[in-house]
Amino acid sequence: MTSEDRTYGETALMTPANMMTAFRIVIAPVFIYMIIVDRISWWTSAVGFLAAASDYFDGIVARRHGTTRSGAFLDPLADKVIVLGALYALILSRPHGLKSFIIPAVLITLREIWMSVYRSKASKRGISIPASRLAKWKTFVQDWAIAFCVLPICAHHTWIGVTTIWIAVAMTLYTGLKYYVDGKKVVVRAS
Repeated sequence: MTSEDRTYGETALMTPANMMTAFRIVIAPVFIYMIIVDRISWWTSAVGFLAAASDYFDGIVARRHGTTRSGAFLDPLADKVIVLGALYALILSRPHGLKSFIIPAVLITLREIWMSVYRSKASKRGISIPASRLAKWKTFVQDWAIAFCVLPICAHHTWIGVTTIWIAVAMTLYTGLKYYVDGKKVVVRAS
């Protein structure tokens, strides 16, 4: 996308895509609270669906109007808040039923912390590490793992959510490794 094709500049903050991302950040605590208080319900599912749908649509809007630096920071932050908050809420909501989420939650948390530090160090060197297509699918699978635990039609079949979250963990670890390897190649080329 050329600068003439962009609706908003790279440094813009108040863009439609960023407003959708801000909506996700605002709705995240509501979703987390609903999971803890009333995990299996259509209302909890609806709020989770709104959060996931806004993630999908903000990406479309951002590509249409031009991505921004603030969006590149805020979008993954919103994803982390929702996914990690929901995973830990699921563990808290039913301590005996979803203990199998503890290890996936810890692995995903460690990967996200590591990636945040890695991206921060790379950005200080002027290197941008954008989200890959597989990383976007990883978030999609994480969202579905959470959905399978709150949707009334399948939440009582915990194996569905557990299986899906382990698939998400594999994708999470793989994309983290891929970011690291690709980032090292960029650093070598820049040197």
